[in-house]
Amino acid sequence: MKQNLGKLDRILRFALAFWWLGPFAPYFGLVWLNWVIFVVGLIALLESFLGWCLLHQWFGINNKNQ
Repeated sequence: MKQNLGKLDRILRFALAFWWLGPFAPYFGLVWLNWVIFVVGLIALLESFLGWCLLHQWFGINNKNQ
């Protein structure tokens, strides 16, 4: 698994995860929507640490040098 995320992309994903998993996370009346936000936040956090994104790999995008 080669890294395919650049530095800025990793920082932005970490910021999104920090926001969506923290105390200021958006809260909606629909329970399933809150779970979707939580799961996306976890995925963004994991990707920010690994530097690898499955969707980037599927579409052949490589931002490692940016």
